[in-house]
Amino acid sequence: MKRLFSTGACWLLLALTAAAADFPPVSELKSNPNLPDPLTMLDGSKVTTKEQWEQKRKPELKALFQHYMYGFLPEPTKVTATVNAENKQALGGKATLKDVTIKFGPEGTPPVGVLFVYPNQRKGKVPTWVAINFCGNHTAIADPAVSLPKSWCQKNCPGVKDEHATEEGRGKQADVWNLEMIIDRGYAIAMYYYGDVDPDKHDFTDGVHPHFLKPGQKQLGKHDWGSIAAWAYGIHRVVDYVLTEDVVDSKRIACVGHSRLGKTVLLAAAMDDRIALAIPHQAGCGGTAPSRGKIGEPVKRINDVFPHWFNDTFPEFNEQVDKLPFDQNCLVALCAPRPVLLSNAIEDQWANPSGQFEVQQAAAPVYQFLGVEGLAAKEMPELGVLVNSKLGYFIRGGKHSMNAEDWKAFLDYADKQLK
Repeated sequence: MKRLFSTGACWLLLALTAAAADFPPVSELKSNPNLPDPLTMLDGSKVTTKEQWEQKRKPELKALFQHYMYGFLPEPTKVTATVNAENKQALGGKATLKDVTIKFGPEGTPPVGVLFVYPNQRKGKVPTWVAINFCGNHTAIADPAVSLPKSWCQKNCPGVKDEHATEEGRGKQADVWNLEMIIDRGYAIAMYYYGDVDPDKHDFTDGVHPHFLKPGQKQLGKHDWGSIAAWAYGIHRVVDYVLTEDVVDSKRIACVGHSRLGKTVLLAAAMDDRIALAIPHQAGCGGTAPSRGKIGEPVKRINDVFPHWFNDTFPEFNEQVDKLPFDQNCLVALCAPRPVLLSNAIEDQWANPSGQFEVQQAAAPVYQFLGVEGLAAKEMPELGVLVNSKLGYFIRGGKHSMNAEDWKAFLDYADKQLK
């Protein structure tokens, strides 16, 4: 797919393509029907020491995922934050709410709105969720202090008219985000709207991409970043901001997102060790389900319908997924020894819940190699039962959604894993 840009923006793209200079073309990759071993290098040699894992295999896996699938994320850029409004009596006096605008990247890169909410009653610094949402920060809480996004919005989001947010959407997804439950459990949360970073459309004429172009470049190359990588880069910049807040415990940053934004969360955590815990909720194909899976959405379908999510190399695997030199167990393994919870719903077979359990099983050897417990279950648990190990698993009744039952499991998991 051609990835065209407006001609006005022309900036340096800081992609780390040198790390992938020696990777073979897809046609020369070996076929492997099984989930690849994260502890085996691309050349077939085995990882035998922790130093090899940290210094060789982890960098190789990060480069492989970016080269063949997600595209290369730019280097971090300076973040500046402006507090637009503050409500110290939010949620009936339980919390302080800040409406913040952050800026990063070359001049002209679109600003990103951040909603930051933290408990007023606390002892010391608090663990903090960094989250990414589909419909705008204003939908999470009916507070007039929260700005409406000015960027493109999905038509199916509450209160959206002509692809723009309106006042009618305020608080309409409070049952998705359950902010009061989060505050009552002693956590803070910082969230951003994904459309601020990159509108979820099949082009790159807006959002962050045009502002990171090389001089003279008018379209992305085969290994340049797609939308999921851009949204993950946005998560990293929100983490940058969160770490400037005195109330935040820098060692206990948890990250959560749903569906395509769950895919984003797993990539963000794999690429950034500052994220201490990741919950990619119902992330499915291209996220937490195996690309080699036989249930649910296949790689060809996701590339055909959402060609902007990944780079232009990933579609080369549409008819030959066995040639992928990794699978999503390797992305989970990049988070080791940090905790990762894969959460699902039984009616959401499109996301392949059983395949996601297999992903956790296939990532577990890396956790064990690093001296920590991996997955404390040999079989998928019953509905509503949380497997609360470093590699966690949870499946409930119901469909593709995020709700209070999920958040109770998320918080129970974080209570144990972020001690």
